[in-house]
Amino acid sequence: MNAFPRALLVLAIVALSVACGAAPARDTAHVPVTPGDHEYQLTVGATARRYTVHVPPGYDGRTAVPVVMMLHGGGGTSRAAATETAWDAKADQAGFLAVFPDALPPDPAKRSSFARNPQLWNDGSERFYAGQNAVDDVGFLNAVLDDASVRFAVDARRVFVTGFSNGASMTFRFAAEASARLAAIAPVAGACWIEPQGLEHAVPMLYITGTADPLNLIEGGVPKLLNGGSDTVRAKAKPPVRDSILKWVRASGCPEKPVRVSEVNGVRTETHGPGRDGTEVVYTTVEDLGHTWAGGRSLLPQFLVGRTSSRIRATDVIWGFFMEHPQSGIVAGAANGGLGEPIPVTSGPVTGEERNGVRGLKGVPFAAPPVGALRWKPPQPE
Repeated sequence: MNAFPRALLVLAIVALSVACGAAPARDTAHVPVTPGDHEYQLTVGATARRYTVHVPPGYDGRTAVPVVMMLHGGGGTSRAAATETAWDAKADQAGFLAVFPDALPPDPAKRSSFARNPQLWNDGSERFYAGQNAVDDVGFLNAVLDDASVRFAVDARRVFVTGFSNGASMTFRFAAEASARLAAIAPVAGACWIEPQGLEHAVPMLYITGTADPLNLIEGGVPKLLNGGSDTVRAKAKPPVRDSILKWVRASGCPEKPVRVSEVNGVRTETHGPGRDGTEVVYTTVEDLGHTWAGGRSLLPQFLVGRTSSRIRATDVIWGFFMEHPQSGIVAGAANGGLGEPIPVTSGPVTGEERNGVRGLKGVPFAAPPVGALRWKPPQPE
């Protein structure tokens, strides 16, 4: 059976399941969503989690749009991340959905606090959960993307993740474990603590950091605030930044020697590639930049984290990189006759994909066998 009839067969299964009672989630194409911020809650395992979606003006619920998921730094929040990076304003300008998830604090029963109960991502560093069960943040972020894909018209070829500091480290981990659903990533000022081996999909990466960052030292070492302060939560020594870059270079099949190096106005950029599927890895340093988002707003004082910089606007640079790297493995419209949007069903989005010339569908729901107590009953989830 060739790929085309096979895809038709799977579509027939989806149509049959809908006709028999496994109805799709509400028709998001007809649900009006006003521009601005919308907060949603999920239960992952037994834990309540939340995330915010910023919807741009002009979103019509029918045309599939890109998604940029921004992961806040350790001790930060989704709201603070929007303030520091202006991804919400960029979404308004460029017409994509900006998604801001919230990490959990060590004691979720208490109010989060930067100093006493900071929201922290389980980034693979094993820094944060001594004596506790580690939080499944990879599962949470997958659930966020699944839920957002049902609520909104999402372009599955253009799902991107960026993050700052601890959020950058979580970006590395999530991309390593969920590479098949991401088009590109952009960690900023954070370490890659994991070994990203055997990526299902080679994910292009842009990495940005400052040369004067006291909490993400270029040569590695124990992070310390500029006043010399540290704490037991964040004081684990970090590897040199280049080690993190080379981990992703190797995982993506790129040459370790850069193919291009440029330096303009204190901004140095090294480009590795091409790797598997034409992937490239870009490493950018900004002279004199501290532990802040380049071109953004720092909510912490300069005497603690260092200087901001207007040499580049990281949000603009990252968005430009993202737009150059849609995911080629996803077939927009293979799941719905060429409309370029996933089909929202109760179990999550059904998405078309093409690999090695074979087209198929991912996320197709199947019903439990209609036997025993389920005989003559509407289809039930398997």
